Amino acid sequence: MAAAASRGAVRPTPSWGGAAPTAPATRTPPPWRWLLLLLLLLLLRLSCPSTATPPPDSFSQLAAPQYPKIHLYNEEQVLSWEWSSANNDTRPVVYRVQYKYITSEHWHDVTVNSVGVNCTRIPETQCNFTNARFLRCSSVSLHVRAELGEIVSAWTTGLWFQYYQNVTIGPPKDMLVTPEAASLLIRLSSPFELPRKCGIVFVYYIHYWEEAGVQQQVKGPMTCSTILLDNLKPLKVYCLQAEARLSLQTSRPGRLSNISCYETMAKASSKVQQVALISVATFLVLLALSAHFLFRYKSQVKYWFHTPPRIPSQIEEYLKDPVLPILEALDKDSSPEDTWDSVSVISFPAKEDVLQTLESER
Repeated sequence: MAAAASRGAVRPTPSWGGAAPTAPATRTPPPWRWLLLLLLLLLLRLSCPSTATPPPDSFSQLAAPQYPKIHLYNEEQVLSWEWSSANNDTRPVVYRVQYKYITSEHWHDVTVNSVGVNCTRIPETQCNFTNARFLRCSSVSLHVRAELGEIVSAWTTGLWFQYYQNVTIGPPKDMLVTPEAASLLIRLSSPFELPRKCGIVFVYYIHYWEEAGVQQQVKGPMTCSTILLDNLKPLKVYCLQAEARLSLQTSRPGRLSNISCYETMAKASSKVQQVALISVATFLVLLALSAHFLFRYKSQVKYWFHTPPRIPSQIEEYLKDPVLPILEALDKDSSPEDTWDSVSVISFPAKEDVLQTLESER
């Protein structure tokens, strides 16, 4: 306890004959340090902004177009989308479409100067770029946004497409069919014109079947637009449908043409047989008709074909020698016993004479 008391006792301050020592005073930092601290806090505030965002304002923001899609059919090329205004905003909105190639990093407006069509500040929710001068052999991306004065929406996600890989091919424009001997000759015209620089051509398929049957056959692919369907049955009706595809997408079917039916012609040997049979049949029919006519009208036929009366010898001699007096020759040949009949001519008075006679008698 003595030790504890000694630890708890306060030591007396020694005195060396001078004043007692005092505690050291606190130093005040200079003003420039306060300025440096404030500047550092300001920089930290600017570099780390608050994550809280104010509520959206429909008059300062626009909804982005939604559900964009591309329609490619033959030469038709159309980009369409949907757009709905937030908070029932009814202000007029226009749209801007941009494009870029897969080899480029920059987007460009779809304008008349750039590609030949205008799709900037358009009120419709579609852009028809059928006549646009896009490089059809390259991949192209399109995106669209809404605009209202200085206020713009976000861009939609770009849609990539390669025309010749994604286009849907329609049926051939025209199909001319010429029936031949046990075959059909078909001439087709392409759905549309293709540029030569891409090295792409149309290939054709013919779907055909006999009208009386159900089994369908396909001939193709063929790059020639003139197609001969041979080894068909003669004098049979066949129905056809034509299809066109691109050489780059032979596995992608095209649209089929309307169904049309044609009858094949007979073979050459069959034609000769038909001509012979027709000739024999015609001859037999005429022979039967002639026999029937002769049997029914034999008396009239006999009369028509009897021997004509013979000309007297004197007339024949006169015809041979006209100088010979025919009357003298006839007198010489006539016998004295020939008798002549007398002829009396009876005439009736005219009607006027009879009337005059009756009047005179009165």
